[in-house]
Amino acid sequence: MTQTALPGPGPGPAASPSQPPHPPRSPHPRRWAVLAVVLAAEVMDLLDATITGVAAPAIAAGLGGGRDVVQWLQAGYTLPFAVLLVTAGRLGDRFGRRRLFLIGALGFTLASALCALATGPGWLIADRALQGAFGALLIPQGFGILKEVFPAEELGKALGLFGPVMGLCAVGGPILGGVLTQSDLLGTGWRSIFLVNLPIGLAALVGALRWIPRTRPAAGQRLDTAGMVVVGASSAALVFPLVQGPELHWPVWTFVVLALAPAGFALFGRLQLRSTEPLVTPSLLRNRCFTQGIAVAIVFFASFSGLILVLSLFLQGPLGMDPQGAGLAVAPLALGIAVTAGPAGALAARRGRAVIQAGILLSATGLALLAGVAWMSAEDTSAWRLAAGVFVTGLGMGLVIPPLFDVILAGVADDEVGSASGVLNAVQQLANSLGVALLVTAWTGFVDHGAAPTSALAATALLTVALMAAALLLSVRLPDRLRP
Repeated sequence: MTQTALPGPGPGPAASPSQPPHPPRSPHPRRWAVLAVVLAAEVMDLLDATITGVAAPAIAAGLGGGRDVVQWLQAGYTLPFAVLLVTAGRLGDRFGRRRLFLIGALGFTLASALCALATGPGWLIADRALQGAFGALLIPQGFGILKEVFPAEELGKALGLFGPVMGLCAVGGPILGGVLTQSDLLGTGWRSIFLVNLPIGLAALVGALRWIPRTRPAAGQRLDTAGMVVVGASSAALVFPLVQGPELHWPVWTFVVLALAPAGFALFGRLQLRSTEPLVTPSLLRNRCFTQGIAVAIVFFASFSGLILVLSLFLQGPLGMDPQGAGLAVAPLALGIAVTAGPAGALAARRGRAVIQAGILLSATGLALLAGVAWMSAEDTSAWRLAAGVFVTGLGMGLVIPPLFDVILAGVADDEVGSASGVLNAVQQLANSLGVALLVTAWTGFVDHGAAPTSALAATALLTVALMAAALLLSVRLPDRLRP
């Protein structure tokens, strides 16, 4: 599931105290229709993040290809999304948010159609990358648009609708993916999971053309092209060897490329400190509290995304379930998130990072329960036996996901919030790619070296427990409060 940090995009100079305040703006007469358009775009992204995990084994079986294809179906989307997301807010400032929203919605819809028409795994992965790139252009513009059309007293109510929408997509995405793939509507099979984006995308396009107002682009905005290239190459260097290494039997160059990734991110940091138009506000890179928060987000979201895909592969592989059954079997994770996500914000407002730490501990407990059940019932494992551990894991994640970004942002200055929000969203997408690459590679590695599938699932769950323990240790440096 995608989490969104608010407020919106991009670093920028703080307003001078000597500047006169902006005159009050009249509310846009169709602002609630604009909100519906922005939510439609958000639904496309959220469904795409959850719906493909369950369908991935069927896609690989239909198009051909190994387990690396399953991983690239996820990573191929999230990698370009992560790389372009930090830049997208500034692109909206420079060229106009309405224009970028329209380009993103049209491109995402067309890329979805191309995914449905793909005739081979390479084409599908390339089309998924296009989806991710256009999604990165689309999603950040929505929040800037809402801030333009809603008065301050109504903005909170408007943004409050994102939570239920995200929850519904998290719960319904895997189930919908399984149902669409299994039902084989009009002979489309797995292709229908991409075709479902077409009516949503077209509705968003028509609504945007009709209701989203034009705004004047900001003059003088420039892009840090060097920074974008370096962070993109570093992200690819981190994920590509993990996905392709097992298929290629780990040649030496995969370890060399992996070793280059940290150096690339360090170079990116140095470029940001020297750039006149940085992608990331330089002071954030010196903020130990914020950088530690990024580490927590990376480890936590990597665990979350990787676990979902491993469960899907296990359920549809060794257990022999169909996509619809696998979608229902993964649903307890999303249901657990839905149960605790609602009260998590109010709890965190009183207890701060302690709620996040409790959620991490609860998720680790659920994962340990999942590992124990898989290990002890190797000869008689079923989705129902695993459901309790999956549900408890979701309960813990629901305590972490809603307040995590607000706690991390509590440690940054007001003029840094926009840049910090963009960085956190990009980091989450990169973590999704990393988690899929790491945990699926671990699970397949255990199986390839002779472990029974249930033992491999148990070992992978325990590896995820270790990741949660690392997130817990890193969380001690988080602020002890939410950002107001």
